[in-house]
Amino acid sequence: MTRTPLFSGIIYIFLGVLFTYFAIQDIQRNDEWGFFTYLLVILATFDFGSGIRMILFHFKVKAIQKEKDK
Repeated sequence: MTRTPLFSGIIYIFLGVLFTYFAIQDIQRNDEWGFFTYLLVILATFDFGSGIRMILFHFKVKAIQKEKDK
């Protein structure tokens, strides 16, 4: 089974949500922003960006295939 860009994008978005959750928990536990919190926020940002890019790529490929089939 091959992974589609849509599936990969959803996984990246899920990881972004997970890292954001962990960052919020770390801030609530320590009452301040530490190195680990910044690292989690950076990872979440990269994952959200990659997820959105993969989902948009999926729909672009589908549109090209639909045009090609006509």
